[in-house]
Amino acid sequence: MNKIILLVIILGIGLITYKTIQKNTLLAVVDKEENAPSDAFRYTMAIKKVKKCIVNNKKYNSDISFLLDMKRPSGRNRFFVVDLKTDRILDQGLVAHGSGSETGKKNLLQFSNTDNSHATSLGSYAIGSSYNGKFGKAYKLYGLDSSNSNAYARNIVLHKYDRMPYDEQVDPICLSEGCPMVNVEFYKRLQNLIDSSKKQIVLHIYY
Repeated sequence: MNKIILLVIILGIGLITYKTIQKNTLLAVVDKEENAPSDAFRYTMAIKKVKKCIVNNKKYNSDISFLLDMKRPSGRNRFFVVDLKTDRILDQGLVAHGSGSETGKKNLLQFSNTDNSHATSLGSYAIGSSYNGKFGKAYKLYGLDSSNSNAYARNIVLHKYDRMPYDEQVDPICLSEGCPMVNVEFYKRLQNLIDSSKKQIVLHIYY
């Protein structure tokens, strides 16, 4: 009889523990959604990654960097020119992501480092030399992380597109084939910064 009572007690404790774990797990998932990293937090973490990348490498520009926040809707400014000395945004504009990054779900993107995926790749890039292609003057990008190591082979470049809007809008903007693609006017300002820089500027795409 005592064994039966003991077994009932053990089972009861186990059930309570299981429900508590379930509840805590559910709360953790909900909290993660409710307390998702803010734009400011992601921005701060991106700056830290760039600074870590350039700290011991004198070939990179330590004054400015380009940060691209792909978590923000494409109709909002998400290409930032950043002063690495003050962490302040100097300029900003719209930027397209790759068509292969579309998932069919609102505000949910996927990323790839695979050739012909037409997807955006996350990570840091060194902006290389310019060349003239189908979009005019463009800049070659060299992936510095395992997540974007195939950027050069995939012909991922920074370029302009004359149908890219300049102002923020509610609707999504056009898509690229995986390249960071910007408005013509905004591109002119970026071009001036790149061409006048004696060192390579680091462009960092994050989510």
